[in-house]
Amino acid sequence: MTSSDVTTEPTPHGDGKRDARTSRAWPKVLGLAAVVLVLLFAGSRLSLLPGLGDLFGEETHDRSGPAVLKSVRDMSAYEAAAGDFQVVVDLEKDAKFVPDALRGTRTLFVGAGTVGASVDLGKVTGSGVVVNEDRTTAELRLPHAVLGKPALDPDRSYAVSKQRGLLDRVGDLFSDNPGSEQAVNKLAVQHISEAAKKSELTARAEKNTADMLKGLLGSLGFERVTVRYGDDQG
Repeated sequence: MTSSDVTTEPTPHGDGKRDARTSRAWPKVLGLAAVVLVLLFAGSRLSLLPGLGDLFGEETHDRSGPAVLKSVRDMSAYEAAAGDFQVVVDLEKDAKFVPDALRGTRTLFVGAGTVGASVDLGKVTGSGVVVNEDRTTAELRLPHAVLGKPALDPDRSYAVSKQRGLLDRVGDLFSDNPGSEQAVNKLAVQHISEAAKKSELTARAEKNTADMLKGLLGSLGFERVTVRYGDDQG
C-alpha cells in the first residue's frame, strides 16, 4: 500500500464570513449613534414635560469665590427721588451685500431699570446756611439735584426674541460669549438715561429735599426755613 501526500488549500470562506459580519455590524453602529443623538436632542425638550425634567435636567453649581471689599466711601448725597423706567430695544445689525439669512442679527430686548436723583449736601458751603440770632429763621442754599447712573434690573430685563444668520450661529459655537447682550444692555441704559433727563425727577428730588430739611429744622425750633437751589432767588 502506498501513501500519497494530499495538500489541501484553505478556502476563502473564513474571510468572506468576517467581511459579512463587518458589513452587518455597520448598520448597528450607525443605528446606535443615531439613538444617542436623538436622546441628546430630546434631553433638551423632555425637561418641558412633567415628571421628565429630572431625567435630562441640568444642575447648577456656584463655585464663585467670596466678594472682596475694595473700598469704602462716605456718602453725603441725599437721594430724594427715584424713577423706574422701561424701554424696548430693537437692535438690528446687517452686513452689506450679504443676505440676512446668512449674516445679520436682530434682537428685541425689554430693559427695565432705576434712576435716582440726589442732592449733595456735602457741597453746601458756610455761606450757604444763614441763621438769624434768635435761631428761628434759616435760609439754605443747596446745589441742584443731579441724576445718578441708570441701574439695569436683570430680574425685570429680558430678550423677547433673537434672530441670527447662519454664519452668526456658527460663530457663536466658537465664541466664549455666544449671544452676548452687551450691546442691547448699553442701548437700554442709554435710552433710560435720556428718558430720566426729560422727566421731572430732579425737580421732585429738590422738592423732597426741601421738605425733609424744613421738617428737620422745624423740629429743632425753627419757625421759618427757606431752601434755595443754585442761583435761584425764589
